[in-house]
Amino acid sequence: MIARRDRPGTFYLTLASAIALTLVYLPPALDVFRPYWVALILIYWCLESQALVNLGKAFIIGLLLDLLGGSLLGLHALSLVILVYLVTRFRARLRFFPPWQQALSVFALLLNDRIILLWIISLRGDPLPSFGFWLPPIVGTLLWPWLFLLLDRVRGAMRRRTSS
Repeated sequence: MIARRDRPGTFYLTLASAIALTLVYLPPALDVFRPYWVALILIYWCLESQALVNLGKAFIIGLLLDLLGGSLLGLHALSLVILVYLVTRFRARLRFFPPWQQALSVFALLLNDRIILLWIISLRGDPLPSFGFWLPPIVGTLLWPWLFLLLDRVRGAMRRRTSS
């Protein structure tokens, strides 16, 4: 069987969906539970198709998130570059983990992202965030197995659609 390459359109479609989910307004009580959608999508695509995601794209996507979200310029860019680097560095191991172990690895990656964010907050001299600051990695970890399956289906459907 000939391996088909993933279409960039599928990547950009899922990325646009993640950015839209990131920008959707949620009440403050629910906003603390919002997972880092863009990071989850980038983790998936780094694991499944190494050719579609690189450090440069992660940096540009991070800058776009900073501009759209009104955050400190370079904040998301730094965290996404580190995230993509770690996933591509350990890609061979992460791909073959069982789902529960892969979810724990995703938790470690998302927790690392929060630690980087906390470091930047402390460098700026802002007050330390509350407990709700640590909830998005937990929610992202719980969503990971289902998100992975959903993205696999979308990817397969787009492949079948473009090959016929």
